[in-house]
Amino acid sequence: MDGAELRERAATLPHEPGVYQFLADGTTLYVGKAVDLRDRVRSYADPRGERIRRMVRGAEAIDFAVTDTETQALLLEANLIKRHQPRYNVRLKDDKSYPLVQLTNHEFPRIEITRDPDPAATAFGPFTDKGVVEVVVKALREVYGVRGCSDHKFSGRARPCLDHDIGLCTAPCTGEIGREAYIEDVESVKRFFAGETGVLADPLRRRMERAAQEQSFERAASLRDRLEAVEGFHEGRGEAVHDANDARRVDVLGVATEGERAVVARLHAEGGQLVDRERHHLSIPDASDGHAGVLAAFVAQYYAERELPDALLVPEDPADDELREWLEGEGVDLRVPGAGREATLVDLAIKNARRSDYSDDPVSALAEALSMDRPERIEGFDVSHAQGRSVVGSNVLFVGGEADTSGYRRKKLDERNDDYANMRALVRWRALRAVEGRDDRPDPDLLLVDGGEGQLDAAREALREVGWDVPAIGLAKAEELVVTPDGPLDWPSDATHLHLLQRVRDEAHRFAVQYHQTLRDDVSTVLDDVPGVGPKTRTALLRRFGSVEGIRKASPADLRSVEGVGEKTARTISERL
Repeated sequence: MDGAELRERAATLPHEPGVYQFLADGTTLYVGKAVDLRDRVRSYADPRGERIRRMVRGAEAIDFAVTDTETQALLLEANLIKRHQPRYNVRLKDDKSYPLVQLTNHEFPRIEITRDPDPAATAFGPFTDKGVVEVVVKALREVYGVRGCSDHKFSGRARPCLDHDIGLCTAPCTGEIGREAYIEDVESVKRFFAGETGVLADPLRRRMERAAQEQSFERAASLRDRLEAVEGFHEGRGEAVHDANDARRVDVLGVATEGERAVVARLHAEGGQLVDRERHHLSIPDASDGHAGVLAAFVAQYYAERELPDALLVPEDPADDELREWLEGEGVDLRVPGAGREATLVDLAIKNARRSDYSDDPVSALAEALSMDRPERIEGFDVSHAQGRSVVGSNVLFVGGEADTSGYRRKKLDERNDDYANMRALVRWRALRAVEGRDDRPDPDLLLVDGGEGQLDAAREALREVGWDVPAIGLAKAEELVVTPDGPLDWPSDATHLHLLQRVRDEAHRFAVQYHQTLRDDVSTVLDDVPGVGPKTRTALLRRFGSVEGIRKASPADLRSVEGVGEKTARTISERL
């Protein structure tokens, strides 16, 4: 297709948002999205790069689909790219499942954002925009005080935590609110996710107006932004598939093929919410039928002995007339959605179908096990000290599953014998440097702390305090349990992704111990220059005071309490240090 022909075809397109495809021999060469379809497609008459120039020359036809909004165009573009894998598109690397919000089934339910909801929890979503979801969840906690802490942090508390102090929690852990009143607040949260926007928007609006009256304009502006996110939440800006008005039973299918193998992912929704997800493996000796053939075979075999849904959403038409007649006779609405919530569901099914076993890729296996994006950059943290003396922290970096020593950092910490406080200080130091732009390293995809729930809670508290949004997990040495905000994970001892975390944890430990020993060796070097201090006395001093700083702060009387240190030696040590 030359430039003149392209301009001629572009002139027939509407001035509306949508998605366009360049085609050749029925194959999709390129998929793009546009705010204005006519203007965007016409721009290809004078392509800027050689790759796109080759694509235009090879194209024979242009197809398009109009959407209501730019957001719908974005979702449809992603869906088409994943479905057709056009050779001239840059393939999207983001293969995450959309996040959900869940309220756990505890006596005092916890609210949290997750990609792997607990079967016993009440889940809402999925949602397309994690940032909007985070704003909404924080606003809900500020208004209704629903807890977000781990079970470990919740149990056995004597006084409320920082979340209560800053207005994010009503502290049911210490009896600051009774269960009946707390459950009423939880029900209000459920009503919001069921579509009652005013449950949250009204109190936020009152707070905004009060802040403006008190001339707290910065606070009022922050509340205004939050209110806008809340009011737009049920209008498609944050919500992906939840529709409280949809009472149908819906199955959504996605397909992925590789050689003679295929995977079909089935999502099941009831009442507008996803309630079940599963994957099925098929053998396809004749791959010429493509995804349509796989879908036709799966539907016929899977539903032969199972209850049919009210609607069946698929990524493309199964191209089987007999199958379609059977489904129509059973009252099943078979559709290939083009945009909107149903297209998002199909996109999600395709993502699940394309999940791999990742036996030879521990990084991808880790992403799969944690239901997150591929953590290409993992930073590990550990603390080393001797009974609170010579306290140091390590920060190591793994990229693509391998150690990258150029990204290693270390930090001398305040001297205290408190592992949790030390971990909090170390992670806070890293987070502050990132937020303030003082760290030249890109943000990591995952933080790993050496320790269990206590260390992880301390690290996450530091992240929340600073406002650095990076997921964090822990690895406890005793039982090699992976500790997450959603609870511990006990992976097989031969799992490659567990081995990866162990390597990061062990390297962080080695680097921390090395730095700690270096500090102690520096102290020894200084003491070696003091007359009257031999190896035995030096060891006794280090055991008594822990570090050169401790020795420097000690009084002559304290120094004389160490075996082998007389009045003259004590005076000399004080003068030299």
